[in-house]
Amino acid sequence: MKNRTLLMIPGPIEFDPAVLSAMGAPTASHLAPDFVEAFGQALERTRILFQCPDGQPFVLAGTGTLGMDSACANLVETGDAALVVNTGYFGDRIGNILERYGAKVSHVRAAPGDHPALEDVERALKTGSYKVMTITHVDTSTGVLADIKSLAALGQRYGALVVVDGVCSVAGEELRMGEWGVDVAFTASQKAVGVPPGLALLVAGPRALAALKARKTPVGSYYADWNNWLAVMQAYEARKTAYFGTPAVNLVFALDVSLGQILQEGLEPRFARHARISRALKAGIAALGMGQVPLNDAIAAHTMTAPRFPAGVNGADLLPLVGKAGVTLAGGLHPAIKNEYFRIGHMGAVTLGDALATLGAIETGLAACGYQFQAGAGLAAAEQAYLK
Repeated sequence: MKNRTLLMIPGPIEFDPAVLSAMGAPTASHLAPDFVEAFGQALERTRILFQCPDGQPFVLAGTGTLGMDSACANLVETGDAALVVNTGYFGDRIGNILERYGAKVSHVRAAPGDHPALEDVERALKTGSYKVMTITHVDTSTGVLADIKSLAALGQRYGALVVVDGVCSVAGEELRMGEWGVDVAFTASQKAVGVPPGLALLVAGPRALAALKARKTPVGSYYADWNNWLAVMQAYEARKTAYFGTPAVNLVFALDVSLGQILQEGLEPRFARHARISRALKAGIAALGMGQVPLNDAIAAHTMTAPRFPAGVNGADLLPLVGKAGVTLAGGLHPAIKNEYFRIGHMGAVTLGDALATLGAIETGLAACGYQFQAGAGLAAAEQAYLK
């Protein structure tokens, strides 16, 4: 019998056994030939994953917030103007970080569950000369999916460096950095990349590296300064060694394994798998009479779902009951609606079986709460949507 529940939160996720095996192997020296090969290969694979052939990958020991902090620290100087396309909690966070490094920050906001219209973003870009424009691809607090391709085109048109927070999207949502004109994108290992927490992955394109080189002042963060890491990343990719800080050896081995699996699956089939499982799970949620935080399917993420509690049911009652039924889910995060919804993560190595088990546990929890619905409705709707 399993002694743990199925982890279906928006990160950390369930990890493939081969990835966990790499994590549990004896730790090698960061100068050992097998580690040099694994790190170099992981960097090459990171560039492919982000679809940025001329980009510079960075793999750093830290969380997704380190990726966010690193992008802000290296690109802005005191007095620079920055525009945040804000769809939730993590738009607020990157705005705070930009201000910490001296940027003058403006936000284009929408109500929780919505996203700013392209016309509103363009109107804001016209009002000032922005050095940086940031976009959260999937805001984990709302499950809202941004139109990166269209927004990046706007940023390029008005001369802003386009920064994409891909923490809850990379390896699960389509992102074509080079083709779409994204200058920096970052993610965290514990999401769709499929590696336990502890790595920030970032790719900087040519315009971002040129902006770094043109700085008039030193980067405000010592650890996050790309100048300190650039020679290290380039050396390992060339199958040599260089030192600034000790790499997270076992995590890098695990990353190389997971990236190999991702590329073997193929990016297009992987995106399609995430979309299909997402469609199934959302159909099941709808069949149980629950709405979602995103206002419509077109702006709903494929890596997570944010259902609203049905009338008469609250998170304090439902989520522990779902846990007893074998699945761990996450509560709300957006401050304005925190108690109105919960969150389901379905990314990485997720399967249809995981989605169906999650819906079954939700049905069990809802029934225990006294909520009236047709038993099995969620499961039946999910299977039907998946098979279409």
